[in-house]
Amino acid sequence: MTGSDSLTVTVGIDVAKDQLDVHLWPVRVELKFENSPEGINALVARLQPYDVGLVVIEATGRYERRAAMALMEAGFEVAVVNPRQPRDFAKSTGQLAKTDTIDARILAQFGAVIGPRATEKPAENQLILDELVARRRQLVAMLTMERNRIEQAIYRPLWRQLKYSIAALEKQQARIEQQMLELIERDDDWRTRYRLLTSVPGVGQATATALIAELPELGKLNRQCIAKLVGVAPLADDSGKRRGHRYIRGGRQSVRNALYMATLTARTHNPIIRALAQRLSAAGKPFKVVMAACMRKLLVILNTMLKNNQPWRTSCPENNSPAALQPS
Repeated sequence: MTGSDSLTVTVGIDVAKDQLDVHLWPVRVELKFENSPEGINALVARLQPYDVGLVVIEATGRYERRAAMALMEAGFEVAVVNPRQPRDFAKSTGQLAKTDTIDARILAQFGAVIGPRATEKPAENQLILDELVARRRQLVAMLTMERNRIEQAIYRPLWRQLKYSIAALEKQQARIEQQMLELIERDDDWRTRYRLLTSVPGVGQATATALIAELPELGKLNRQCIAKLVGVAPLADDSGKRRGHRYIRGGRQSVRNALYMATLTARTHNPIIRALAQRLSAAGKPFKVVMAACMRKLLVILNTMLKNNQPWRTSCPENNSPAALQPS
């Protein structure tokens, strides 16, 4: 082992569909591997001689998952980070150029300076459920496009083709949803969480499944942390005497989208969310502000229920208290 290898190094990995660009900081070793099982195995073997403190990988449309899982299984601490964080870090240090090699170095430097929290290794069933949820989301998007097209179709053979396509997509969606439910039913913890979540007015099968798959931290964090994680926590924008508008940003977009749809329903059928929405609307708050506050309130309610293992009850004192009607 060389002197440089005895240092604790931070590894940055820039992920593309076909290639992994790797940088070891502070030893400044640059490596390239194919983003394939063989290439990832070679990467793991190449890192073994080093004292690796943390591996930082940028989340890039699921292309990073295979490498991250292999590194976790090999015993490395891996942090899968939002691309915005290392990019903002690069700008703050005056590094404006952007190539795959530079991005890998920035990820390594970001990991060494900021020290992002290591990502918890997901169970195999968690990965499967996550893929099923993502596939269902794709099918819903494709169905929406096909249904819009069939409304505009005049040519009869084309209309018939779109009809067949919609029917096939609907069958796939039903099959995916059945597989998700079967997977949840086989897991005692997931089954309990699913029943607690779906007991809340406004939270249906799709939302509950998405939360189980993509927000495993629900019920394990406090209300402030879970709101920040999802991206529904109000961010201040004040300077001197100026008090700017609060806004939400970042977080897990797919979870936030699912929560948004659930909140639309909850504004009608959930008494707590309905009362909060009515109060804010009466105060002249814009629709987006009302929705953000209601999404946050619904998320906090779900987080509290899972933390206390308590199903929804409209008679619950916490839900009927004046504090329950305040944005969380």
